[in-house]
Parts: sequence; structure tokens; C-alpha cells
Amino acid sequence: MTTSFHLPRARHEYLLREVELRGGVNAAEAAEALGVSQVTVRRDIVELAEQGRLLRVHGGAIAATAPAAPQPARADIGVIVPGAVGHFPVIVRGMQAAALSRRARIILATSHYQPELEQRQVERLVATGVSGIVLAPTLRGRSEQQLAEWLTGIPVPVVLLERRLRALALAAYDSARTDHVRGAALAVEHLAGLGHRRVGLAVFARTPTAPLIREGHEEAVERLGLGEAPVVDLPKGEDDGLDARLGELLDALRASGTSAVIVHTDVHAARLVELASDRGVRVPGDLAIVAYDDDTASLAMVPLTAVTAPRRELGQEVLRVIAERIEQSDDERTAPRRLTILPSLTVRESCGAAV
Repeated sequence: MTTSFHLPRARHEYLLREVELRGGVNAAEAAEALGVSQVTVRRDIVELAEQGRLLRVHGGAIAATAPAAPQPARADIGVIVPGAVGHFPVIVRGMQAAALSRRARIILATSHYQPELEQRQVERLVATGVSGIVLAPTLRGRSEQQLAEWLTGIPVPVVLLERRLRALALAAYDSARTDHVRGAALAVEHLAGLGHRRVGLAVFARTPTAPLIREGHEEAVERLGLGEAPVVDLPKGEDDGLDARLGELLDALRASGTSAVIVHTDVHAARLVELASDRGVRVPGDLAIVAYDDDTASLAMVPLTAVTAPRRELGQEVLRVIAERIEQSDDERTAPRRLTILPSLTVRESCGAAV
């Protein structure tokens, strides 16, 4: 973290810039971004509010041009995601930050990849009076066509999150997602640029992201003319035989002369680094690794280069889409929007190109 953020002036500039760009700032998220305590950020907000440069609200601040008195939420927005850990919490926090300026309230529910529970959560949210729903739908046990038929019965606007859905019946719905196909291709291109002629792939198979990563890897390998390399599925954890599967992966990489591999997720990649070390395989000297996901990649034994999804930005964009859709009358209804945001590559030590 840049040490200048420990100076009040630098923190004040950051807070004011966030308010200007996003309409509001969340104190907890600002503290994390600045590398200081929440108490420090709250003091900064108080000082800026006393100067009339912003307005304090519960949990943060909004633009000084907003109403001074506390205002009720204009809209309650239901958000249903598979779980409260992993990929989605950062997206939800991005939604919360964007909700400040729109006086929207987020109500979060989880589905655990269970269609029946997902449907019950929608029923609960509609019963509480939400004005719209953001949904990361599960397709386990149902087709896209079945999903579309169910969605038609939801009486409020719905925006679909982090799913590539191709059924024509779903074309009427707004959607926002990360381009995971491009993210995987980005990782292959980076490793090929470092001189690797074979790039393997290991994916956590039970996620909706896995097929997209495979597609991006296959496309990039073919386009760049790279040699054949191992492509394997991984289980969730050791109780499912993860270490044994990673050991088989290391054997396959060595047997095929593959010097680089992309591993989904960063938790799986971190464990691969440890097992490689036990075998005397040096990372990145003998094996370059890029993690797909960047939750804890920097904390691995060898800090992992990682494909970093723009989750906070995605959350802000999806909140904007659902809020605008809620505000539209039937006469003003615009065409459905499909937003796709590109991931980036965060370079660390594990690929051998750390800067």
C-alpha cells in the first residue's frame, strides 16, 4: 500500500474522488483500499462533512449536493447469488457502493446452486416488496429454456449476473458478466509470450466458470499454435481427493514436457505450488503457474500471477442497470442490455515475469 495514504490530504482526495465518481463511498471499503483503520476513515469523513465537501450517511458518505436529511430507500433490490464466500461477495460490495447514491437498499439471499431454494428466495423477496432482482441463476437440474419459463412469472425486473446464457428466450433480459473466455486466453497469451510452448490447464469442474475457462484456453492454444498439453478437472478439496489429482497433474505435466499451467482456482493453484515444492519442482523455475481467480493468490507460498476479475466494477454496473430498469415506465422501456467486462492479469512471481 502506498504510504502517502497515511497522510490526511491523500485520504481526503481519495474519498472525494470516490464520491465524485460513484456518488458515494463506503467507509469499510475505503479503509481496506487505503490500508488504514475504519476509525481513521470515519474521522476523515467527519472532517470533510464539517467543511461541507460531502455528507455523512450510515456506513459512509455521499455527495454534498444530496439531501442533508436521512432519506428512505427509493427501492429495495433483491440479490440472489450461489454463496456468501468466493467470487460473489466483492460483486455485492460493488453493488452496495453504487447503491448509496441511488438510495437503494440491497437485500442479499443465497441459493447454494439449488434451483428449488433459488425459486423460494425469489418468492420471499417479491413478498417483501423488492422493486427488482439481480440473479446469478443456477442451471443444475434445469435447462436454459426451463429457466426462461420460470423467469416470466417474476413480477419485477430481473438482471442476470455472471452467466453466459444463449437461449433465445433469455434474450429479453438484461445481463452482466465477466468475460471468462477472454480471461483464460489472456493467461495463455502471457505464458506464450514468456516462451512456453505448452500451457496446461486445470479447472475446478463444479463451477459455471469452468467451461468458459476451457473454451478460452483451447481457443488461445490453437490460435497461437502451441503444443498439446494436459487439461484436467479438479475436485473441491482434499476430502474429494484434491492432492492426489494435483499429483497426477504434476506427473502429466512432466511427462508431456509442459512448463506452464493455468489453475482454477487460486486456492487450487496455491496447493499445487506446495506439492510441487515437496517434489523438488521449482516455481517458476521449472513450472510457471497462473491462477484463475485472485482472492488469495498474493498469499501463496510463491505469490501467484492471477487472472483478476473486475468484480467490484461488475457490481457497480449491474446495480446501475437494475436501478435504471426499475425507474423506467413501460412506455420508456429500452432494449435489453448485455454487459461484458474484461478481466485483467495481475503479474506476480509464479510465472517468472514479476516486476
